[in-house]
This record gives sequence, structure tokens and C-alpha cells, in this order.
Amino acid sequence: MSERAAAHSGAAAQAPAVSGPQDLRNVVLVGVSGSGKTTLVESLALAAGAVTRAGRVADGSTVSDHEEIEQRRQHSVRLSLVPVEWQGVKINLLDPPGHADFLGELRAGLRAADAAVFVVSATDPVSGPVLALWQECAAAGLPRVIAVTHMDAARADFDEVLTVCQAAFGEGRTDAVQPLDLPVRSDGRMRGTVELISGETHGEAGRPPATGPARERLVEAIAGEDDELLERYLGGEELAPDALTRGLRGAVLHDAIHPVLPLTEDGTGAVDLLDLIVSAFPTPPDRPGPEGLPPGTAGDASAPLAAQVIQNTGDPYVGRLSLVRVFSGTLHPDQPLRLAGADGAEPAETKATGLTSPFGKQQRLVDRAVAGDLVCIGKLTEARVADTLTDAAEPAAPPPLAPWPLPEPLLPVAVEAQSRSDEDKLSQGLARLTAQDPTVRLEQDPATGQLVLWCTGEAHAAVVLEQLAEQHGVRVAQVPYRVALRETFGAAATGHGRLVKQSGGHGQYAICELLVEPLPEGGGFEFVDRVVGGAVPKHFVPSVEKGVRAQLERGVAGGRPLVDLRVTLVDGKAHSVDSSDAAFQSAAALALRDAAAQAPLRLLEPVASVAVLVADEFQGAVFGDLSARRGRVLGAEPAGPGRSLLRAEVPELELTRYAVDLRALTHGTGSFTRTPLRHEPVPPAVAQKLAKPDEG
Repeated sequence: MSERAAAHSGAAAQAPAVSGPQDLRNVVLVGVSGSGKTTLVESLALAAGAVTRAGRVADGSTVSDHEEIEQRRQHSVRLSLVPVEWQGVKINLLDPPGHADFLGELRAGLRAADAAVFVVSATDPVSGPVLALWQECAAAGLPRVIAVTHMDAARADFDEVLTVCQAAFGEGRTDAVQPLDLPVRSDGRMRGTVELISGETHGEAGRPPATGPARERLVEAIAGEDDELLERYLGGEELAPDALTRGLRGAVLHDAIHPVLPLTEDGTGAVDLLDLIVSAFPTPPDRPGPEGLPPGTAGDASAPLAAQVIQNTGDPYVGRLSLVRVFSGTLHPDQPLRLAGADGAEPAETKATGLTSPFGKQQRLVDRAVAGDLVCIGKLTEARVADTLTDAAEPAAPPPLAPWPLPEPLLPVAVEAQSRSDEDKLSQGLARLTAQDPTVRLEQDPATGQLVLWCTGEAHAAVVLEQLAEQHGVRVAQVPYRVALRETFGAAATGHGRLVKQSGGHGQYAICELLVEPLPEGGGFEFVDRVVGGAVPKHFVPSVEKGVRAQLERGVAGGRPLVDLRVTLVDGKAHSVDSSDAAFQSAAALALRDAAAQAPLRLLEPVASVAVLVADEFQGAVFGDLSARRGRVLGAEPAGPGRSLLRAEVPELELTRYAVDLRALTHGTGSFTRTPLRHEPVPPAVAQKLAKPDEG
């Protein structure tokens, strides 16, 4: 066994036992990349005895980042679960990526958790991306405590960080963000902590700071959220630590107070955080559960089973694994299950093939999963993320649990298989990839013929392509993405199509005269028969229309579909023997191409309705950027404190990299949605650049 493996064995070889939902805490650690979130998970695992030595992100030895791609990139790309035990309580630590491209993994972690440890760095406590993550936690309705990491940095100032956090996260209430511990410093660095409630100190010896004023503010804030405590406090009674701890739990549960704890990279403060999780964090029965869960059943192990798929992964040794959160009931190995999605599809029958508790690369067998717990189930081949699992023995399938919102992938990545072997494996590889990562949207564009992977950003796209090659054995090459353009006639024109061929036996004979006229935008296609005297027999008129429609789809010189046209059959000729359906189809196509050669063609581009959510400070820059993209700015409206929703109409040609550019322009805080609107003529200067079909 390697030194790294040995450091993460021992106590972690057996999953923590759970007697009931009251002995569970599901905690998601939320923070931006570089905040020390994964290092904090290692410190908590070490303090709880789950590992014998804390791993390091830099050398790829952490429990959370156990996949090769994470170790190579030195940051998380998937949600990971690290269960530990503290004071007889199983704590499921959920570690999602901190990069904005992997927001889907974060939201999965928020659904699986009952509370959040919000991680900020003492060296860079509050930025735009940090505020965006805080809003994600608030939208999920999770109670939060704030963990200030990197307090061992030379210039870390806890008082300064606390002031910044109170302004950023207090929502106008100065008492909402309160320190629970104060750092004990020695030689200019944090060496320990002092608890404000109990007065106890932890860590190396040092001179404890004065705690009186901070403790008084904390006690007042806790008492203010509990009528009984407030009455006793106002009556001059000295509130005991146990009473304050109970009051703190209620305040945290109702999201009224966000306690703040200082921590260092070497683990100082980790024990205090574990104590807080056990004493003040909600248990599964304290939370209402997702929409669709019957009232009063959340966290009830005796209620009917209701579980939800949080994540699908592929393990090279045991195959596909599905991480599920049990919201009610109890899940047993080999239990018959009913699998249902929110799309209304017919539920499928399956079973819980083995229950395991993950710990890094390890999978440890468990004999059951009570309400509130998180476990992995093997071989749920039909399960999609957010699907609901219920007991197949129940006479009727209950409604599925509501899925959580996924970020819309807005960065197109066009790919091609590198070889015939890769092409043969591409379909299966993509199916497995999208089952594991629901934020990837697969599209086969019928207009351009391109295979497009829609991703959430450049980092996400790079990970998707690497996973496709390494985990699914499919190598693809990234090619330039082409926006599907269209063409129409700029003026009316006539066209002549003549197909006359004579050889041995039956020949081919068909002549068509067409009038092609442009229609208003969105007019579609109209076909009119104005032939007189039977020049084209009635039974060949549908053949002419069929040939015209086929040529419209193929386009003419540019290979782009022709739209918004009225095509009138005005004349033609037929032969009693040599005319046929195929001949008139070909003649009609020739006539349409001839008309296109006589008229100016107008290039049309798709235009999207765009809604951009930004902080007010970036409103001017974003409006200017949209205008530079040939956008038609429509206006702005308030979207919450300090935020605005900007609306514009922008050509799709200008939006291919907008997901990346907007993030850079707004320092990682901006987001947008787009909806197809219509097609409009391309300006002449732009049309010249798109003259070649491959560039469209």
C-alpha cells in the first residue's frame, strides 16, 4: 500500500453506523475555487479520525478530489461525498466544485444537504463569485455558517473579514453574522481558538483576546431569536452555555444567524466546526424535503420510501453507481424499486443492487439507508439525475420529487470523431456522458449536420472532452461551430428547368417554368399552380412541388436552406411516354436554381432574445458590449438588491462565445438566457465575411 493510500485507510475502511435520522447531518461545503474548501474537508476528516493524515490538493492526495482529472487539474470537477463520524453522529460532508462552470454539481449538493458551511478565505473574503454562491445557498433555503479559512496567513485579520462578511451577508442586519469563536494568536499567527459561548480555548497556548463585547453581542443575537431566552436575558439572568447552544440551533435552523468560525490550513478550528455541526445543524426531520414529498414524511424512517438520484458516476471496477438521498422511509439492499422521472414517462421497475457508502475511491457496504442518509446504488442503468426512487411493492406510484434547476448550457462545442473506431463508439459514449452530467446538452444540428455539445463554459467543455476520451474511450476533435444561416430571394425572379434525355428505352422529359417571389419574414413556403391548358398534367404538379421543397432544403450556391418564398408553377411541358415523377422533380429543382441565379439572394441570420442578469455596477459595460455585438438593446429592470435584468435582441452569430465573454466582463457574476426569436437579413459587411458556406 502506498503512503497516500495508507494515510486514507484505517478508520475510513468502515462506514459510520447510523441508528436513525436524528444521528445524521448532511452538510455541503460551498466556496469558490482557492477558498480552501477541499482542504477544510481534509481537516475535518482528520479531526474526526476518518483519515490518519490530511491530504493536499497540490499533490492529488485529498479524499474529495480522487478522480485523475481532478488530481491533474488540482481542482474539483464532480460532487464528492466524505462521511465522517463525530460524537456518535454521521456527518455526510458534500464537496462540490467551486468553479462557476460546474454550477450543476453545486446545485446537486445543495439538494442533498440540509445545511451549508460557507467557506471564505481570509485573504479574499468577498468577491462577485462569492456573492453569487451565497445567493445560490439562499435560493436553496439552506441554513449557513461561515468558515473563514487561511487564518494562518501572515496578514489575516479576523475582525476585518468579519466586518466585510457582515456587510455582504447580513442583509441589512448587523446581528445576523456573528462570530462563534475568536482566533488566539501567537507570533502574529492564529494558533488556537476561544469559544464565545463556553469560554473554552483550543489549540496552542497564546494570549486569548478579550471576549466580553463579542460574547455580549452573540448572546443578545441568540436571545433575540427565542422568546423564552429573551425574557430571561432582559431579566438580567446569566444564560448557561447549554441554553445558548439550544438557542443557537434554533436561530441557525431558521436562517436567522450565520455563525462565523476562524480556521487555519493545518486544521486549527476543525474540532470547533465539527462540534457546531453536531450541536446546531438541522437533522433530516428538521427540513421540509423537496416539493412532491408528502407532508410530515421528511426524515421519517418508517414512512414510505422516497429517494432521489443526486449523481451518476462510472466506476471502472463496479460499473455505474448512483448516489441517492433518502428523504423518507428506509432503503434496503436488493429492494425492488420503482424509478420515475419528472417528465411523466412510465415508471420503470428496478432494484437496489448493493448499498455502499463512498469515501474517495472506496465503496463500503452498508446494510440499510435510513431517511436522510446518502448512499450509492449499483447498476441503476436507467436512472437519470433527479429521478425518484420509491418502493415497487407500494400499490400505486406516488408523484415524483421535483427536480432542482440546472444551469442552461450556452457554450456550443462542435466535435467530430477522430477515427472510424471512435465514430462507432461515439453514440454510446455520449449517452453515458450525458447520463453522468445532465448539464451537457447533446444536439445534432439538422441544418449544419454538426454534432454539438452544449456546455456551461470553457472549463466544463475541456473536462467533458477529457472524460469522453479517458472514461468512455472516444476521441473527438473540436471543430469550428457553425450557426445555421438561411437565404431568401431579394426580388422576384423566373426560372426555367428543362430535363430532356433520350437513351435506349424510356427517356426522361420534363420542363417547368417557375415564378419565385419573396414573402415577409416568417412567411414560410407557398406553392401555387397556375398552369393552364394542361401543359403540366395534374398528376405531375405534386412532383413539381416535391422537387421545389427538396431544393429549398438543400439551398443553392451557398448550401443554406431557402425560406419565406412563394413558388408559382406557370408553365411547362410533358411527354406522354418519357415524363415521370422523378423527371418533374428534377426539372423543378433546376428551375428553382435558375431563378436563384437571376435574383439577388439575401442572407438571413437567427436572432435571439437575450436576458442578462448582472450587478448594477456592470450594467453600462454589458450594454456597451451588447451594442458592439450588433444587439438591439431593449432596456433594463430591477432584479433584486443591486442587480438588474438587461434585455436585448442579439444575432446568434455574436453569441457563440458570450457565455465565456460575459463571465470575464462581469468578474464571474453575470449570467444570461436566450430564446430563439426570428431570422433577419445579415448586414452586407458581415455577409461578405460569410460568403463561403463553411464559414456560416
